[in-house]
Amino acid sequence: MSSLTPNSGNEREPYVVTGKGYTAVAVNAAAKAGEYIKSRQGTIKELGTKSSAQDLVTEVDKGAEIMIRRLVKTHYPDHEILGEEGVEPGAAGVAAALELAKDKELLWIVDPVDGTTNYVHGFPFYAVSIALAVRGELTVGVIYDPVRDEMFVAEKGKGAYVHGVKTSVSKESSLEESLMAVGFPPDRSFAQPVNLAGLQSILPKVRGIRAGGSAALHLAYVAAGRVSGYYEVGLSPWDSAAGVLLITESGGKVTDTLGRPYSIATRNIVASNGLIHDDILSSLKEGQATGF
Repeated sequence: MSSLTPNSGNEREPYVVTGKGYTAVAVNAAAKAGEYIKSRQGTIKELGTKSSAQDLVTEVDKGAEIMIRRLVKTHYPDHEILGEEGVEPGAAGVAAALELAKDKELLWIVDPVDGTTNYVHGFPFYAVSIALAVRGELTVGVIYDPVRDEMFVAEKGKGAYVHGVKTSVSKESSLEESLMAVGFPPDRSFAQPVNLAGLQSILPKVRGIRAGGSAALHLAYVAAGRVSGYYEVGLSPWDSAAGVLLITESGGKVTDTLGRPYSIATRNIVASNGLIHDDILSSLKEGQATGF
């Protein structure tokens, strides 16, 4: 496996990915897909829907996933890939895909464009998300924001980095000091009402709330200390896997909305700097907004 290696003993010096291992392949695939996605901004010709009229997909999503699959398979033809565009939409499709993938020793988890609605509307908040799970354990996580040219990279046990500089979660220890992020997935029958209930419970307690429309970037921002916490009910594994590793390698905490340990199958997520985690969980419970 490739490693994240310091250029010097100064921790503020950029870190670089070395070698031709898993992390290098993930970074290369994310960068190439991101370049392609950005180059196609504003040229969408085929706009489709999946689980609902709000759940959008474009030819760019599909093309980017094909690109990532080919790049990964070139290096690792025997590895399995769980990608958003290869799964039937809706909760049943996610459950079926996870059932097929659960026993795979090496599983790449890919979201070619996390924030497709933003992308379609020209709102510059979307990303490529690629993770690798080895026997069910997240081992590599990469999120690339092509608009800002920010590459967030994490390796299990080696830390997390953006622009090669190590990231760490924020230091806020109370909700009233905290900037939170939330999400509203396209499922209007279940996930949106639950997330709105959580918003109503948490909003009066925090400094502010942001809803950018990309779960991957929200998680990356928790890892980088830009927001103190994030929650969302109704996520899929490709939305969260890479970001979860970024957060844990940055000193943060991720559980489900009941406080149970995260797994690839976790769909209702709370992520934080760890210091405000219990307060978020309590607020969601008070607001009957856990999704369970």
